[in-house]
Amino acid sequence: MAGGSKTGRIEATLIPGDGIGPEIVEAMNIVLDALGSPFLWDVQQGGLAAIETTGDPLPQATLDSIRRTRLALKGPLTTPVGGGFRSVNVRLRETFHLYANIRPVRTIVPGGRYDDIDLVLIRENLEGLYVGFEHYVPIGDDPHGVAIASAVNTKAGARRILKFAFDYALQNGRKKVTVVHKANVLKAVTGIFLEVGREVAKDYEGRVAMDDRIVDACAMQLVLNPWQFDVLVTTNLFGDILSDLMAGLIGGLGLAPGANIGESAAIFEAVHGSAPDIAGKGVANPIALLLAAGLMLDHVGRQDLAARLRGAIDRTVNVDKIRTGDLGGTASTHAFAAAVAKRV
Repeated sequence: MAGGSKTGRIEATLIPGDGIGPEIVEAMNIVLDALGSPFLWDVQQGGLAAIETTGDPLPQATLDSIRRTRLALKGPLTTPVGGGFRSVNVRLRETFHLYANIRPVRTIVPGGRYDDIDLVLIRENLEGLYVGFEHYVPIGDDPHGVAIASAVNTKAGARRILKFAFDYALQNGRKKVTVVHKANVLKAVTGIFLEVGREVAKDYEGRVAMDDRIVDACAMQLVLNPWQFDVLVTTNLFGDILSDLMAGLIGGLGLAPGANIGESAAIFEAVHGSAPDIAGKGVANPIALLLAAGLMLDHVGRQDLAARLRGAIDRTVNVDKIRTGDLGGTASTHAFAAAVAKRV
């Protein structure tokens, strides 16, 4: 947990990011001010905005701030295509060993393709194919004739994320954890995940149920009958794909927050992109970032404020019928934030 301050506010790093990032961060702060300004922000740069000032999408000052506060909230960060820059998000996960990615999806706007969705996907964040062990093998005159990648899953890494998922279920009143894998084909690299999942589940018998799904069947079943699931836990690549699929059940990434948790730091985010096409127009939907702030409040033990925040969003959207354009309304980013602030 992050440190406090003499004012009782919790010190945290704030990274506005690129594109619509500064606008939705401003909207979030309007709402958090109405909640009593629980965080004392150290504002730092990242992404394209940081390249313009420092030449690095993840400057040392930003890393130093997160090391000090151990708590960060970030808007969308763009990594330039080409130019030799590694993904900012991957660098953050690796630097701070953020091994657990939490992606809750909950129906906010009823009447879509699905209603009453309330699921959580927990993704292992550091292993699998995303370790980036890749190389080319030349064939004849083609230096890129063959591409080879190695996936690395460890028992220790699997046990850590699986235990995290079962503990999350216990702490949040969830009843079941589904272990998602591809052990029928990738018998070693994902079989190890299922094997450890069955071992870990024994420690939670009678408190949290466990089942498992092959990833492709799981994807189909999430579309056919998502209500059969509760908490899902899986490896890095599968989690990346399924978390976006699950966001589609509730209307898209604009309603999806994310949390990245490690032993020494936690970073919260809106998982959508920077949307440069609408940047500066005042029409962006800030809900994902607001919900990310709610996850951050949960993390620091202010579940009371998180519940007020989520309740205010629900009432603004469904009682006051104030919505941004992507949700069928006409409210600007600022007007929506002001309405939520009034409700909290």
